[in-house]
Amino acid sequence: MLNFTQIKRIIPKTMVIGRRKQISELEEALASNKPEMVALVGRRRVGKTYLVRQIYADRIDFELTGLQHGNKETQLQNFIFTMGKHFPDYQMKDKPDSWLKAFHFLTQALESLKKQEKLVVFLDELPWLGTKRSGFITGLGYFWNSWASKQNIVVVICGSAASWMIKKVINDRGGLHNRVTRLLFLYPFTLAETEEYCKYRDVTLNRYHLLQIYMAMGGIPMYLDQLKPGLSAIQNIQEICFSPSGYLRNEFERLYASLFENHHQHIAIIRALASKRIGLERQDIIRLTKLSDGGMLSERLDELEKSGFITIYGGYGKKVKESLYRLTDFYSLFYLTFIEPLGKSSQSDFAQLSDLPKWKIWSGYAFENICLAHVNQIRKALGISGIASSTASFIAAPKDGFPGAQIDLLIDRSDQCINICEIKFNASEYEVSKKDAENLLHKKRVFQYHTKTKKHLFITLIAPMGAVQNSNRINYVDQLVTMEDLFVP
Repeated sequence: MLNFTQIKRIIPKTMVIGRRKQISELEEALASNKPEMVALVGRRRVGKTYLVRQIYADRIDFELTGLQHGNKETQLQNFIFTMGKHFPDYQMKDKPDSWLKAFHFLTQALESLKKQEKLVVFLDELPWLGTKRSGFITGLGYFWNSWASKQNIVVVICGSAASWMIKKVINDRGGLHNRVTRLLFLYPFTLAETEEYCKYRDVTLNRYHLLQIYMAMGGIPMYLDQLKPGLSAIQNIQEICFSPSGYLRNEFERLYASLFENHHQHIAIIRALASKRIGLERQDIIRLTKLSDGGMLSERLDELEKSGFITIYGGYGKKVKESLYRLTDFYSLFYLTFIEPLGKSSQSDFAQLSDLPKWKIWSGYAFENICLAHVNQIRKALGISGIASSTASFIAAPKDGFPGAQIDLLIDRSDQCINICEIKFNASEYEVSKKDAENLLHKKRVFQYHTKTKKHLFITLIAPMGAVQNSNRINYVDQLVTMEDLFVP
């Protein structure tokens, strides 16, 4: 058995941005002295297939990818073609009419290799393979329990529908119960990883331009792969999102249809959340979507949350049922705000859209999402990364003569302090006005009144380009976090 160091020498060096934990786990799975089933979960276009192929490369002995909208017969025919590609000398006795038989043939073909090194089997887009009543999960359970669990093998299973993967595989009560040895989640790139990826692709842009790109499409590698060197952020967004043939012009419907069986219900929820900047409680979602309350709605929300499209934020001092659901998928928000209103064939100039009021609303919301996705970087900037803390939002209705207040991000610290974060998007240094100062003081007082907290409250301003050092900034803002802080790895 090869040790971990020897395995790392065998695996070719590749250009993979970030993903250090996932790479380490994949390498360790190949080096271990036991059979491994590795489940890799992440939203579509995030780079799961690329990562596995780059790390295992020619060590993969069999790779099968599910076909979108394929029925059982089509998927099995795809299996037959794939077997012929990987095992040209192996002849199946007959055409498999079930996944049980298909996996039986796969075990025979793998045994025929008589391989001394660890075998690698890669099953991609599992939700497409495991359609209702297909028997795929039963076949996979048979393959693992009757054969693979006794072999020197790594079986990697991937799926973009994260909730499906967790429910059908990770939490399976049948043959796959507790069989996954490593569960890995692949997330979109951070701003720092986005910058590194762009440099690798010779897309040389300053951080403000990268911030604009991230606000429009997030850190999805497949989307970032569409960027062209020599173009500004606005030019790239124009080409990718607004050109009739642009990659992201018609991605929205495709994206949800590829992930969810009842995708129109998921899209209805996304549209509802896009209409409310602060997020929605469950009852508000029901009212706007007309979807009935119950298990079905819970399942749809869970699927969207686990796939990375929405985020659930607990309100400070609120019950779980009062949590806010917020749209945090950058592309979905950008599409619904700017691209969809154009219709199918119209073209618009994104540079001109920046003069419209909705651009300011969108940019503020999108930048808030960036901050919420980079809370670890904010903690580092505040010097509290070593202090236990939690995040929450805060909304208070008018009461006892006090006006209402909304705080998008609170960092509640174990050192008896709370950071009240005020997020402001601006293309230049933000100038804290007298009105801003009054608003910050108001939020602080309302929060103290409603929560009765004894913790010390810090006012933290987060602004991309920093803030003008005027008297209001000095007297009412305790800490300043800038765009540079958000780009820290």
